Amino acid sequence: MKIPKTIKRFCPSCRKHTTQKVAQLKTGTKRGSLKRGSIQRAMKRGRGVGTGNKGRWGSKPTKPKMTGAKTSKKTYFKYTCSVCSKSSMTSAGIRTKKLEIV
Repeated sequence: MKIPKTIKRFCPSCRKHTTQKVAQLKTGTKRGSLKRGSIQRAMKRGRGVGTGNKGRWGSKPTKPKMTGAKTSKKTYFKYTCSVCSKSSMTSAGIRTKKLEIV
């Protein structure tokens, strides 16, 4: 997949369309705020005490087993505005095997 070095797109801080430099970011994992350890900690603090479904403090369902591996990693883009030099990032990654910034 080929992507140009500069793209004209909306800058949220300038609140107008500007030319922006494109850079590739590494795929990082964001840790969820309510993993198993923090749920246990919340229960010790007294959150979600009682019977029934405790909403977001309750136990999480088991994840199904994933079969097979993906053929490509997701890539994220960082866009740096040429006017205010602030950066914004794509919310959803694009799954590509090969990326070329032309």
